Amino acid sequence: MAINKNLSIDVEELFEQLTRQFSELDPRDPSLWPAFPRYLLCVVIMVGVVAVAWFAWLTDFQTELDTEVATEQTLKEDFGKKLTKAVNLDALKKQREQIQQYVTQLEKQLPGKAEMSALLSDINQAGLGRSLQFELFRPGQMVVKEYYAELPISIRVTGKYHDIGYFASDVAHLSRIVTLSNLTLTPARDGVLSMDATARTYRYLDTDEIASQRKAGGVK
Repeated sequence: MAINKNLSIDVEELFEQLTRQFSELDPRDPSLWPAFPRYLLCVVIMVGVVAVAWFAWLTDFQTELDTEVATEQTLKEDFGKKLTKAVNLDALKKQREQIQQYVTQLEKQLPGKAEMSALLSDINQAGLGRSLQFELFRPGQMVVKEYYAELPISIRVTGKYHDIGYFASDVAHLSRIVTLSNLTLTPARDGVLSMDATARTYRYLDTDEIASQRKAGGVK
């Protein structure tokens, strides 16, 4: 029992000594502090530095993790798109072939530069074949696009109503593409009608003309 009492007294004295060391500390000069507060301050600072460094280290890892997660999501979406294309590859090839055939067919309906005169003659013959009288047949200024050229032709024909209708149908069924726009029908005399219209035909540009167009576009 005496030993326990002595131990209790020693602990109390130690606690009192430690408490006294924390009294009247000068915060402006920790070097003058007693040993225990000084060591405790060093431990607190060390723990704080380690905690800040640990937090900064984890923050860098979190940023890297977020970046990798975003990259993973992007790769998943890209993989899904490529997988869809791969699954539908045969169908896309067939569709591409059909489009190429359609484009080739349209290109065949566009006359070349040397064939324009023959096409204008075909339009004229289509009207004469329906007993129409041409009062105006005036090609306009060629409008050059990127891959083709457009030629407007102002026409005025007179004839019977049905003959004019047949003429429009014949023009639509020419082997080359010709469109009629801005149609105006006015009565002339003795049941004869006069039709004013703009016939538009198109021709493809040859290689030199396409190169010139691209060069001109680059200069602009």
